[in-house]
Amino acid sequence: MIKPKSVEEVIETARIEEVVQDFVNLKRRGVNMIGLCPFHAEKTPSFNVSPSKGFYKCFGCGKGGDAVDFLMELEQMDFVEAIRYLAKKYGIQIEETEVSQEVRQEQQQQESLFLVNEYAKQFYQDQLFDTDVGKSVGLSYFRERGFREEVVRKFGLGFAPDKNDAFTLKATHEGYNPELLKKLGLTTQYGRDFFRNRVMFAIHNLSGKVVGFGGRILAKDIKAPKYINTPETDIYTKSKVLYGAYFAKRGIRKEDECILVEGYTDVLSLHQAGIENVVASSGTSLTVDQIRLIKRYTENVKILYDGDLAGIKAALRGMGMVLEEGLNVRIVLLPEGEDPDSYLQRVGTEAFRDYITREAKDFIMFQAGLLQEEAAGDPIKKAKLIKEIVESIAKIPDPLKRSLYVRECARIMDVEEQLLVNEANKVVATQFKKGQQEKDRARLKEEAPQPDEIFVAPPPPAPGKQAATGDEFQEKDIIRILIAGGGEIFDEEEKTTVAQYIMGNIEDVLDNFDYPLYGRIAKDCHERLLANEPVNSDYFLSHADQQIRELAINMLSSPYEYSENWEKRWEIFLTSQSMPDENFAKDSTQALKRFKLRKLNKMIVQNAEKIKQLFEKKSDDYMIYLKLDQKLKVMRNELAEELGTVVL
Repeated sequence: MIKPKSVEEVIETARIEEVVQDFVNLKRRGVNMIGLCPFHAEKTPSFNVSPSKGFYKCFGCGKGGDAVDFLMELEQMDFVEAIRYLAKKYGIQIEETEVSQEVRQEQQQQESLFLVNEYAKQFYQDQLFDTDVGKSVGLSYFRERGFREEVVRKFGLGFAPDKNDAFTLKATHEGYNPELLKKLGLTTQYGRDFFRNRVMFAIHNLSGKVVGFGGRILAKDIKAPKYINTPETDIYTKSKVLYGAYFAKRGIRKEDECILVEGYTDVLSLHQAGIENVVASSGTSLTVDQIRLIKRYTENVKILYDGDLAGIKAALRGMGMVLEEGLNVRIVLLPEGEDPDSYLQRVGTEAFRDYITREAKDFIMFQAGLLQEEAAGDPIKKAKLIKEIVESIAKIPDPLKRSLYVRECARIMDVEEQLLVNEANKVVATQFKKGQQEKDRARLKEEAPQPDEIFVAPPPPAPGKQAATGDEFQEKDIIRILIAGGGEIFDEEEKTTVAQYIMGNIEDVLDNFDYPLYGRIAKDCHERLLANEPVNSDYFLSHADQQIRELAINMLSSPYEYSENWEKRWEIFLTSQSMPDENFAKDSTQALKRFKLRKLNKMIVQNAEKIKQLFEKKSDDYMIYLKLDQKLKVMRNELAEELGTVVL
């Protein structure tokens, strides 16, 4: 087990913006950073990162947390894996305590799939560098392709020997579970090696863990596929992975562009040449998940194709989903007979860079030009061409971009612009209607009660999601101030904190909170103050209770910011109060008065009910409660006057 001291050091060292930027392209907006949420599909950024507060919050799907939460949610790590990942990232040596055999086995079970793949990668690499066959066959192949040793090692390339069970025997001999080998697709159901006599390409996820392998056969005239891949497993889904993405993400952010190629060796060649913003779809058509993975880092994609026109036309038909996701796509057609790897090797890095920059054409324009050549002189084909172009344009979510494409395509194809506008509007309307119908069907399916659920009471809604009742608004405001500014100074002379001031005024009503969660937090604060422990946002953001931690993130997050332009550009200054983040003293005073007013009103109502009961019983005690009623109303009216509130 990792010692608490090490865990604390890792959490304190980790910078939320640095961790998130390994997976999401963030842009500065005021004091915060914003990007497209990696947890749900969106076209407008709603994912906020607060470097000063150390957490992220998506205002679209509601997910939020610190650096550890981010890794656990996005990469499906457990807590220990996330801490290890961060420790490695920041070069922190973690200390661990001795664990029992049972605990160790449980940890190994949780990490087993990645551990086995890492072992397999090392096995294949050892075969490549340390065996005669590996050197003469595998390493020779990579050297012939021009790959340097540091690139071979960096990307985890290797060699699988031409033996039925070389890997399986060695892995099981060293204690790896045969069932896990089969589960990961490394061993067949008959106990044989899945990869044999092939050079190996390790496939990494975005956090750098090996999730699968690709193997290329070198022998000729053999009836076997040139490439084979790891079958789908619990940790590898081909449609969600882009080869080289782990090594390319920094380059993509830096260049604000992703270069998309087809094969493993294309990625390796470009990366070795210093063009690091490159990934491969590994021979498959792009999927929505792969497109969204690219969109985390950039909205600009440059796709490199070889000179095979038939293949290009087939690939272009699948570009609709790329446009729908709002990406800006440019196409580069390489010289006939060349692929990215061969062309780079032939002309060199600088000439290659110049070529793909010079020859990059906007996807819509490229498609229009390609189809126009095909339909030249044939009005029927031209009409079909116009429909294909319009369908592509209609998939672009940005209406401004759509209008610009319509204008340019009308010029290229020599047709009236309004004609294309009308056709595009029809397609957009049809797509919108279809999308609404799909949403309605999904909603009805979700809302339809299952037979065993008809008489089951629904669970209570989460905080802030339901209509507020009773004193919830006032209680929530008190808790908000405790979370956001409990540790701030309320009185400079007496050195009292905001938390001390608030708790000193409400400790007699801690059992009278309407909302249980807020009452629980108030009691928690009271206990911490009695124990001379601090009450501040850091405490709540790292609270052991997940419900309290999530509430703290929600209360400390806002999609709005005070614009610095008021002061910098227009010289308009906030004079009536301090900036919101510095206004905790006044804020807590006002919130406390509102809180007290609500409680006084409730006490007056309860007291009136008591008077009514005693009066009906003809008890003389009701006079005592009448006097109490007068006293409570005087207190209420004075408080209302201070707040400028009208009491009805």
